[in-house]
This record gives sequence, C-alpha cells and structure tokens, in this order.
Amino acid sequence: MGYDFTLADVEYLASADGVDALGRVDTLELTTRTRLADISWARTRFGDRTAMLVETVLARRKAALKLDGARDWLLTDDAVQQATPAVVAAHRARRLAGRVVHDVTCSIGAELAALVGVADTVIGSDLDAVRLAMAAHNVPAAHLLRADALSPVTRGTTVVADPARRSGGRRTHDPAMLQPPLPDLLDVYRGRELAVKCAPGMDFDALDWDGEVEVVSLDGGVREACLYSRGLAEPGVRRRAAVLRGDGAGFEITDKHDDDIPDRPPGEWIIDPDGAVVRAGLVRHYAAAHGLWQLDPRIAYLTGDAVPDGVRGFRILEQLKYTEKALRQTLARLECGSVEILVRGVDADPAVLRPRLKLRGDRPLSVVLTRIGRTPVAFVCEPTR
Repeated sequence: MGYDFTLADVEYLASADGVDALGRVDTLELTTRTRLADISWARTRFGDRTAMLVETVLARRKAALKLDGARDWLLTDDAVQQATPAVVAAHRARRLAGRVVHDVTCSIGAELAALVGVADTVIGSDLDAVRLAMAAHNVPAAHLLRADALSPVTRGTTVVADPARRSGGRRTHDPAMLQPPLPDLLDVYRGRELAVKCAPGMDFDALDWDGEVEVVSLDGGVREACLYSRGLAEPGVRRRAAVLRGDGAGFEITDKHDDDIPDRPPGEWIIDPDGAVVRAGLVRHYAAAHGLWQLDPRIAYLTGDAVPDGVRGFRILEQLKYTEKALRQTLARLECGSVEILVRGVDADPAVLRPRLKLRGDRPLSVVLTRIGRTPVAFVCEPTR
C-alpha cells in the first residue's frame, strides 16, 4: 500500500516549503541499497512528512518515463500506474482537436495535459478530491470540478473517460467490474460524443457499441483500446490499429483497408505483426498493405519476400515438422548457441523448451513454432536487428 495523501498534504507539497523539501529529498538515491539510511536522514529533517515526500519523489521518477513534465507534478504511485503515457494521450488529443472536451475521470491530469492547447476548452472532473487537487496543480489551464462520472455536469461537450481497470486489487477485463462500470458509462452518455479508454483484452464484439474500436501500442507494447463514438470515428471504420513510437514514427491501419491476400507457401521471411494489429483483428489488412500473406489463415504470423520498413523480420533458414528432437538436431547442426523462441498455435513454453535444446554453439538464431493446418511446424530463422 502506498501513502494515503490528504488535501492538506497536497497544499503543503505545492507550497514553497514543500517544493524546497521535495528538492532536498530528490537528491537522495532512494534505492534498495540506500533506502533505510535515506529515509532516516529525511525523518530527522521533515518528521511525519517524510512518507509523503519520499512517495512523491519516487512517483515522479517513475512518471518521468511516461508523462511529460512530471518532474514537477504532484501524483501518487497508483495514479502513475493508471495514467495514460504522454505519447498515447497526445495521439487521442489530436483526434479531439478544436472540441470542448470534458474528461470525466481526470485523476491527476495526464489526459488533460495532452488536451490543453489542442482542444478548444478542457474540463476535468473526478470524485477523488485529492487527485483533483493534484490535477489543479499539474494542469492549471484546465477547468476542474468535483463530480461523479455517472452524473453528467456538462452539456454539448465531447466526453473522455478512463474507467479504472482494477477490482479488488486485481486487473479486470470484465466491463461491468470497471470503475465506473463500462455499461453504465455508455448508457449515461448515449447520444453524446464519447471516447472511452479500455483494456485491449476486452471482448469488444460482446459490447453494444456501434462506433470505432482503436487498439494502441507504444514501442511494441499494447497499451490500451479506446472506444470512439460514431461522430469521432472515420466514416465506415469499425476497427483501427494505431502503432505508435516514442520517436514519432508509427502507422495506422483500419478495416477500410483491403484484406485480400494470396494463399501461398512461406516466403523468405516471417513477420510477427505488432500486437495492436493482432488485437484489432487487422492482420489480413496489414498483410495486404505490405504484400504479405499468412502462414496459416488461423494464425497471426505473416510471411513474404520482403520486410516492411521499421519492422523486425525473421529470415527462414530451415522449415521442419516440429518435434523437440528434430528441432534440437537442427539447431545443433546450425551451431546455434542462443535462441529466441516465438510461439503461436502450438502448446510449447519457451522457458521450458530452451534448456532442453542443449545448445552448444555460438550462433544466435530465432525459432518460430506454429501450426500450418493441423501440422506443428518449426521455422529456424535468422532475425533482423
């Protein structure tokens, strides 16, 4: 459990004395090796305020990799974990440019910060008075008020919501277990322009949703899905994958793209599509856009004779019917000393399999284990870097 901040704590941390104290605590290493000595030093100087100061400094350090300008923010560790990364929030904000936007679950203000300067007017509300006070410090240009997300307090605004995805301390994919519950949120704002952040593992086909579902990844990791009402969606688009990069590169693909791909034997390369493409159900659309095709129509691995720009590929050296013995013999013949194992459609655990391959060489290779039809297949590959 983290420190339980109060409104008085937020007031102190935002004061000149609090800023000075945070600066002094931030000079401490605060690692596992030094934690006890550092906290003892802080207690001799700041007494009962030590816990809030240490928590804030550690949360800021964690947030620095995720949120722009977080070195000066007031926040909690839990809020940092839940906050939308700045790159993802900026991506959503561009879709809402020029609108009057109301974030009804604003927390410490991560979405608000991205919207300010892009949206026409930015409003934030939350039931948590402490997080709302932190948001007021972090994003002073936003208009803030305390309100329940399920009790609308604005009209004519575009609503943004990020229901908490933890229930009983555990992450949940059940829409009814979110806070506030997703079905209730959709019902309350039915007919309004709405963008709702959701877990990417949710079963979107089971939702009563006639707008767009966008799945977003950042630097190779799937971060979220977002439901966009029809007025915020591109006409005719029901599914979108947004593949974002911290360096500004990336791409988007939607179900409006062609998904006609050939049925051919494996090409020279195997490509493992980005997780956002897979979760959005747009593997065939991505393949068609890049001249690729599937190894098997039920498996997400793609193949082709060239690798799309900026994508990691695996050049096929050998293809064999998969058995552990056959794979071990092939890797030994190729003098493999270390192996990366990718698996789809085959019951194999890379962590269990790797030591049983008894590698003795010095060549790094990759193995793609999958299924073509009913046959388990192993592709021994040389990866791009």
